[in-house]
Amino acid sequence: MRIALVGAGGMAGMHARCYDAIPDAELVGVMDTSQEAAITLAKLHNAAPFTDFDDMLTQTKPDIVDVCCPTPWHVDYVCRAAERAGEWGLLGISTEKPMGRSIQDCERMITACNSAGIPLFVAQVVRFFPEFALATQKVRSGELGTIASVRSRRGGPMPRAWQDWYGKPELSGGCILDLIIHDFDWLRWTFGPISRVYARGLAGKRLPAQDYALVTLRFESGVIGHVEGSWSDPSGFKVAFEICGDEGMLEYNVNQPATIPLKAAIATDEQSTSGVAVPESPTDNNPYQLELAHFIDCVKTGTTPSITPQDGLEAVRIALAAIESAETGNVITL
Repeated sequence: MRIALVGAGGMAGMHARCYDAIPDAELVGVMDTSQEAAITLAKLHNAAPFTDFDDMLTQTKPDIVDVCCPTPWHVDYVCRAAERAGEWGLLGISTEKPMGRSIQDCERMITACNSAGIPLFVAQVVRFFPEFALATQKVRSGELGTIASVRSRRGGPMPRAWQDWYGKPELSGGCILDLIIHDFDWLRWTFGPISRVYARGLAGKRLPAQDYALVTLRFESGVIGHVEGSWSDPSGFKVAFEICGDEGMLEYNVNQPATIPLKAAIATDEQSTSGVAVPESPTDNNPYQLELAHFIDCVKTGTTPSITPQDGLEAVRIALAAIESAETGNVITL
């Protein structure tokens, strides 16, 4: 499968490394608005660099287009690729999470890919982390009994990237849309539809180096969810969850070593200019490689990917409801 990659930032670099390790994949093109970034990443992976998207499509004729640029531009590249799919037989499109910056953007992408007759895959990678997949399996098996509540926590320092776009809520959606959408998707996958959302946080406060949110979810099943997201922790990326049922509790916590005496974490200049954290799995199986290999296999066999475009849209819907709640102080009903 010939892959054309949109973007040359941190996540695009991760995807490029994964394609090198997937036997059925060949990265043939890297497009970025920064010529230097496109050349640098393309050279590392024996691909051709581009600064124009249409030129990349025309010259490489890819089987799959993988969109890894900032969120607001997902819709443009996905739709443009879908519109040209018939010229050479484009087989599928993948886009990083969050799927889009608005519900309308997500709907446009779904319509464009449906019209082109090609699959659209939303890279909600947490489903491919073994610890999260195992937790979902245990919940569904009934091992924990009837679930009452679930808590999740994800975060680290404020990410920095192209023109500080993460620090501009109108572009990134802050940590609610860009970061804990991972948890919204996994929680919906595991516990079912969500009916109500209530949130508090720093959305819209325009703090240059911080963002934080605490989101409470009510599921249609009656489960209560608490989702915490932070771009205010200079000590490094952390992730945790706790699932409580009437037969037991399941807990997972990584990257939080205990220290005695207590030690304060102080942000450094180097941390304040770093890119978004890319969490790693404790196993040998790279979840990013697993998700991309899964999509490639689905394209080859004509099977439906495990994460559908509607899944991507619903995760965005939950995140946007949380942003609205944080800004208005209201409970949002889905």
